[in-house]
Amino acid sequence: MAYILTVLGKTPQFGNNCFVAPNATIVGDVQMGDEGSVWFNAVIRGDVNNITIGNKVNVQDGAIIHCTYQKNATIIGNNVSIGHNALVHGCTIKDNVLIGMGAIVMDKCIVNSNAIVAAGAVVLEGTIVEAGSIYAGVPAKKVKDISQDKIHGEIDRIANNYVKYASWFEAYNEVKK
Repeated sequence: MAYILTVLGKTPQFGNNCFVAPNATIVGDVQMGDEGSVWFNAVIRGDVNNITIGNKVNVQDGAIIHCTYQKNATIIGNNVSIGHNALVHGCTIKDNVLIGMGAIVMDKCIVNSNAIVAAGAVVLEGTIVEAGSIYAGVPAKKVKDISQDKIHGEIDRIANNYVKYASWFEAYNEVKK
């Protein structure tokens, strides 16, 4: 059973049709929308500030979502994929975004809609990722604009696939509200 824990009187809340892997950890002031999924060994810690996650968001294996004590909440929009072992900390991720495997998005960053943060990229504190662009590297910089095909072919495809993958598990019961 997943670790879903109350911290300082705040218990994670889930929308409809959410999947949480049995060894995921979700604690504190966390709100997740509909059709979300939190995969194996992922950690979402709403212990020191709040975390708001929209609809059709997948937090893949080993990813960590956290925030900064009394400073920076974490806000994640709709149709977002947080790749394996990514770290998202005290920032805002808008709608239709892909955060690649092993990427780091630091405090006070804003990743605007229809953007991709490439695998392994480090988005430094306070960076604003332009809408419709790909950021890569250490530190992450804009490398190109995204075509509409890439938005639908990658960002939408991955988010939709994770809704499908979650449905494959026999234990796919809605998280208890």
